[in-house]
Amino acid sequence: MKLPSHKTKIVCTIGPASRSESILKALLKQGMNVARLNFSHGTFEEHREDIRRIRAVATALNRACLILADLPGPKIRIGKLQSEPLILKKGDPITLTTRDLPGTATHIPVSYARLPESVSKGSMIYLNDGFIQLKVKEVSGTEVQCLVDIGGPLLSHKGLNLPKAKLFIEPITDQDLAVVDFGLQEGIDTFGVSFVEKADDLLRVKEFAKKRGAVIQVVAKIERAEALNNIDEILEAADAMMIARGDLGVQIPIEDVPGIQKQLIFKANLLGRPVITATQMLESMTQNIRPTRAEATDVANAILDGTDAVMLSEETAIGNYPVETVAMMAKIATSIECQRRTLQHSSHVLAHFRENAGKQQVAIEDVIALNVIDAMQSLPICCILTPTQTGKTPRCISRFKPDCWILSFTRHATTHQFLALSYGVHSFLMNPDKPWHEAIMTFIQEAGLAQPGDNVIVTEGISTGRTGWTNSLKILSL
Repeated sequence: MKLPSHKTKIVCTIGPASRSESILKALLKQGMNVARLNFSHGTFEEHREDIRRIRAVATALNRACLILADLPGPKIRIGKLQSEPLILKKGDPITLTTRDLPGTATHIPVSYARLPESVSKGSMIYLNDGFIQLKVKEVSGTEVQCLVDIGGPLLSHKGLNLPKAKLFIEPITDQDLAVVDFGLQEGIDTFGVSFVEKADDLLRVKEFAKKRGAVIQVVAKIERAEALNNIDEILEAADAMMIARGDLGVQIPIEDVPGIQKQLIFKANLLGRPVITATQMLESMTQNIRPTRAEATDVANAILDGTDAVMLSEETAIGNYPVETVAMMAKIATSIECQRRTLQHSSHVLAHFRENAGKQQVAIEDVIALNVIDAMQSLPICCILTPTQTGKTPRCISRFKPDCWILSFTRHATTHQFLALSYGVHSFLMNPDKPWHEAIMTFIQEAGLAQPGDNVIVTEGISTGRTGWTNSLKILSL
């Protein structure tokens, strides 16, 4: 058995360009770990077909592939355009309307019925992640008359942002809960919660699933300025985080996004929450066979920042080169991971836990993870073996970004799938008929993952009487 060349996980948005069985198979072979379904687009029936196709292909290839159902959230979008792209030019008059009509060069429908209440003369309206900017000239009834301040091509259903405006919408919509209900019926247990503002938004989704007899994982999508003010409580409630830089870069000054990205990744790493860096990572590959140098650098820097996963959106959903894009993402990850120790001499996360401030909140699992890293610095370690029920121990170790693979073994399918988001963790679903220690040692040698004479680290829980509790570390020579 051969492990991937890169430890950074790759999230691919599935759409018209990638939903065929042959493309899904190629994406998995090139490095896709998570298939993201964007419920802002498509019908339930289309998503049902995608879910079944993804599972069938992953099973045939014997690969773990987490399916992430991304809730639409209260995103404001324009409606359907009669012809696209619609080219908006600087100085052109354009009217946004809450009426349901086809979009034209003079009138564009908007999904937000209270738009006229949220804007006034002089307000700025941003379309398509801020690439198009409109200035409000007059508000009248159901219509907002604007002038194009910065133009460009516009497609149907693109997002509309109103930074600093008062919005009359709930963070969790009825449509979101309908998607959760649908996902549970299809066996989905990981959901991306859009436009999170506070921890209660996540807890509401979890409680909805709980009332239906399900335990789910929620990925908090950070794309609103309000979320930054409540980030600590949000991370406590979340199972993972996505830095959605498109809407975030409109909500806050775009020049602040790089620094915020680093801060958010660091906070997520400290808590052992998997973190996804998203939006426009290799966007030029939607149309081109190669990325820009800036995009390649962006991916590499996110990995050096400590992200667990990098995400592709339009590149794999509607792009011309979905497979080539994933292959490029994997190449960038492979290259930069090999240079991590020389480019980033010491880990800020590691230093935090060894300083007084970090020691005050250290748990036993943190100590075990720290000792794993110390052992790797002193001995040539082939791999780290972590039998787990909840996935907590491999995630604790993963945040320190060790050079060798963390091989996780669990009998729980949910744990097995969700570990597909964690850096450097390769999970195996097992239900051995002999003791775990013996079963794991036999497995890694038969799979060719370790050879006689190799050193391995084993973490496990010994005589605690508690579920999901790791308190022991062993170093074994095979």
